[in-house]
Amino acid sequence: MQAAPLSLFLPAGITEAMKRAFLEAPTGTPNTEGRRQGETMTESAKVYELRIYHVVPGKLDSLVARFRDHTDALFAKHGMKSIAYWTALDEPVKSSTFFYILEHPSREAATANWKAFQDDAEWKSVKAKSEENGKLAEKIDSTFLTLTDFPRPVRI
Repeated sequence: MQAAPLSLFLPAGITEAMKRAFLEAPTGTPNTEGRRQGETMTESAKVYELRIYHVVPGKLDSLVARFRDHTDALFAKHGMKSIAYWTALDEPVKSSTFFYILEHPSREAATANWKAFQDDAEWKSVKAKSEENGKLAEKIDSTFLTLTDFPRPVRI
């Protein structure tokens, strides 16, 4: 039985951006190399973080503007590489959900980067100003991902 394509589970555009981002990844991922050497996967492997914001009704435009105008640059400042940002095309999630993927050098780096980001005075100011009329997100889901050793990225 063949697995369902990722595009069935993610909003339009995410799979294409992920493919573009992962084409830059080395052919042998840390997981593959570790298995070749008889090691188990370590915490030092590059990781991707899928974040899904469940937005307060009517606040999606404000959240997107905050990311575009401030958050993306602050992520870069703290060593967090933005892969891409998405909004959905269809309801019920079109007006209430925001998606993005970050790349981190490791889980340890992700933890340290998020702490530095949350402690950043500029971020605290931006967040407070953007939420003067109430919070923008009701809930945030975060899932860490690692590349599998298949399929092998195509070199163009």
